[in-house]
Amino acid sequence: VQLVESGGGLVQPGGSLRLSCAASGFTFSSYYMRWYRQAPGKERELVATISNGGVSTNYADSVKGRFTISRDNAKNTVYLQMNTLKPEDTAVYYCNAYGYGRDYWGQGTQVTVSS
Repeated sequence: VQLVESGGGLVQPGGSLRLSCAASGFTFSSYYMRWYRQAPGKERELVATISNGGVSTNYADSVKGRFTISRDNAKNTVYLQMNTLKPEDTAVYYCNAYGYGRDYWGQGTQVTVSS
């Protein structure tokens, strides 16, 4: 099983980034997918969730209206579009797949929002 995140980097406040997470080794379309983040000295925070079919999504209050989670089951990939980024969005972002009593994690990608 592999989850590989990409798309992180340094961006100015107000800017945008699109994170991707490519999955392999399991039946991607059967699993809910989530994005978490962890800032230095803080606990890991659930940012967004998408159902296996992509119909249902949920967001943390801190990102609602700015971030959008989506998935392409044909490409085994989940995305996180992040707009109007703020310095407090700075964190390592992790992709997570869960279902059937299993929980898979990616290695994370750093997002830094700074001028």
